[in-house]
Amino acid sequence: MPFSHFLRRRRSALLAAGALALSACSPIKLLDRLTPSDTYQAETGIAYGSAPRQQLDVYRPLPATSPPEGRRPLIVFFYGGTWTTGERASFRFVGEALAARGAVVVIPDYRLAPGVTYPVFVQDSALALKWGLDHAARLGADPQQVYVMGHSSGGYNAAMLALDARWLGAVGASPKQLAGWIGLAGPYDFLPMGDPDAQRAFDWPNTPRSSQPIAHVSAASPRALLMAASKDTLVDPVRNTGQMAQKLRADGVAVQTESFDNLSHVTLIGALATPIRWIGGPVLPPILDFVGLPSDLSDKVAR
Repeated sequence: MPFSHFLRRRRSALLAAGALALSACSPIKLLDRLTPSDTYQAETGIAYGSAPRQQLDVYRPLPATSPPEGRRPLIVFFYGGTWTTGERASFRFVGEALAARGAVVVIPDYRLAPGVTYPVFVQDSALALKWGLDHAARLGADPQQVYVMGHSSGGYNAAMLALDARWLGAVGASPKQLAGWIGLAGPYDFLPMGDPDAQRAFDWPNTPRSSQPIAHVSAASPRALLMAASKDTLVDPVRNTGQMAQKLRADGVAVQTESFDNLSHVTLIGALATPIRWIGGPVLPPILDFVGLPSDLSDKVAR
């Protein structure tokens, strides 16, 4: 690569990183412009239900990528947005980061408030995860290596599917089918709630205690990887990630935690993006290690 081209890419990545650090929403879309498009195969706009937002995208490794087909983990990822905003296309950088290193990745949309309230977005998430479980083998993944993952309110969705058997049970599946769950800055214990968007999404104050993921931890819960920014000002990392890890361990569930001092609530997920992965702590390697993929990124550089 010519040095001048490298400098242009580096400058663009710096600008994207700066913009991402300044806002909690729209700069996520800027990452799409810099995310490689030749490191994976994609199938987009697949319906997992009849509602317009019940669609998902699939990111698959290229044929020569290790591990071989049939032995790849499948990760169903739910994005955040306080259950009121978000679209799957904005998180192509998550699909690329994981698919380029050997995972099959499913990124669904789900219905949002104020159009719906709890538990509809959890029910949509369960239906999307059931789709992933049913199609794992066809997509070249190992059906015994299916994981659910989410960031922020998407981390809540992931936690509810992994911990509260009602939701997968309603669609003919079970948390026992999961090899683990991954939460990035997820809210797991947030009653009473003060955020207006969250209040609308959960019909506050008529919100049942059973809506809290931490209430469903048991010895049967899948193993977990919990990650958070230590200075997160949107989702308290001590009350949520810290207490969830403590409760899981108390019930004998294997849990790994990762805390990052130099990342925010937003850059925690942004740091997965190939172009700006260097902005913060090593968020991607623990995820790869957790799902059984090589976590050495020394030979994978931003383009």
